[in-house]
Amino acid sequence: MTASANHLFGAIRAAVPHLAKPLALHPDGRVETYGDALALSARLAHLLVARGVKPGDRVAVQVEKSWPALALYLATVRAGAAYLPLNTAYTLNEVEYFLSDAQPTVFVCRPEIAADARALAERLGVPVVETLGSQGEGSLTDAAAPLPDSFDDVPRGPEDLAGILYTSGTTGRAKGAMLSHDNLLSNAVVLRDLWRFTADDVLIHALPIFHTHGLFVASNIILLAGASMIYCPKFDAREAIGYMDRATSLMGVPTFYTRLLAEEGLTKEATAHMRLFVSGSAPLLAEAHRAFSERTGHAILERYGMTETGMNTSNPYDGERIAGTVGFPLPGVALRVTDPETGTPLASGEIGMIEVEGPNVFKGYWRMPEKTASEFRDGFFITGDLGKIDAQGYVHIVGRGKDLVITGGFNVYPKEVETEIDLLPGVLESAVIGAPHPDFGEGVTAVVVPLPGASLTEAGLIGALETRLAKFKLPKRVIFLPELPRNTMGKVQKNLLRDAYKDIYRSVA
Repeated sequence: MTASANHLFGAIRAAVPHLAKPLALHPDGRVETYGDALALSARLAHLLVARGVKPGDRVAVQVEKSWPALALYLATVRAGAAYLPLNTAYTLNEVEYFLSDAQPTVFVCRPEIAADARALAERLGVPVVETLGSQGEGSLTDAAAPLPDSFDDVPRGPEDLAGILYTSGTTGRAKGAMLSHDNLLSNAVVLRDLWRFTADDVLIHALPIFHTHGLFVASNIILLAGASMIYCPKFDAREAIGYMDRATSLMGVPTFYTRLLAEEGLTKEATAHMRLFVSGSAPLLAEAHRAFSERTGHAILERYGMTETGMNTSNPYDGERIAGTVGFPLPGVALRVTDPETGTPLASGEIGMIEVEGPNVFKGYWRMPEKTASEFRDGFFITGDLGKIDAQGYVHIVGRGKDLVITGGFNVYPKEVETEIDLLPGVLESAVIGAPHPDFGEGVTAVVVPLPGASLTEAGLIGALETRLAKFKLPKRVIFLPELPRNTMGKVQKNLLRDAYKDIYRSVA
């Protein structure tokens, strides 16, 4: 193997324990080694270059999770381009925006949409469309098959782009977060060391790979530790429990853990071989944290990150993992809480805007210099998340800045109200939003999911909160739903709730 001047892939290459070491263990018994990963990513890198990909170009990918899809990410980095993964749930109508904005040289799509994708690409001036199916079939792998299985990695430095991830765009059009080689490498190395990953680890990898969590956190950590992963196309709780006798770790979203808790097979015995359960991408209910600990003896480790920064904080590996907190800033990451209006740093325990600075923080938004400039203050990225740092130094996230409810001139932080609601008997979970109110500007509005069989009423729930919350924080209305709307990573989509109930107080005089 030759040395590489490619900052990110050079580190991945250097971490390979030996070529025969298993990297991906598939549920059907197939095994892909580190040697296989180097060979397939080399063939795909040759193909990308043959298709016209030059250093700095974008490769857009909207495919189902597969082994070649992961190798395509590595190939893109090796070819010196920026990898642009797209949520598989997006329609072609939605994909049109990303392709027109990012102007990729190559778009890799699912075979079943190839004809429509090619027509769209031709209209937008995207030069090349390739296909890749869930089993690794398609024009991409067919064309790459005869190409050489070694590749001279394109030199790329720490500041060069390795990826562009588009944010959800709930407050406007989606923005492409530009992530450099060192953004990804530094974050993965810190997490590898903090969470004690070594070549002996086996991760249950059941996350999608179009998102930071599954692609840049889970995959990069395993690669940089020289470890292995059970590479699942999707999460199945019963199957995951079956893997735990040969795995050491699981990275998941809160939905994974609620589904695991619904399985009788989740026991201390079943999880005895595991050393670490990580949760992120959305808040984990404190009740789920407690129930998981009681059932398994393992305290779930919650961490906090975002598209623009990778991971920012983590509960400790050694030490207390406190439910409802996201732990401490990662080594090398500076975190402060400021007054949202003035930017003045706030004292411990005060709620304000979370701002972060460090090697993990992105380079800015793709082709949006004004937006980029407005999101930084004194070198710190303004996350848009409201939170506080407690006396012990643990970071608490209380909501998004846009989720703040201002009612009658008072600020209400949804998380505070949600926490009290979730403690009430018969409540599974809740989401608190602000809805336009003729008298108060916004009315505190609770959307509640009852436990199965629970008998809850609006009046009863509000009455139960009267001794727990200041009057201005009390919900003026309570809506009951069978479940909360969530995106693919488990985040509650409060924008959808706000839109659904924007007229709930219209008749109030």
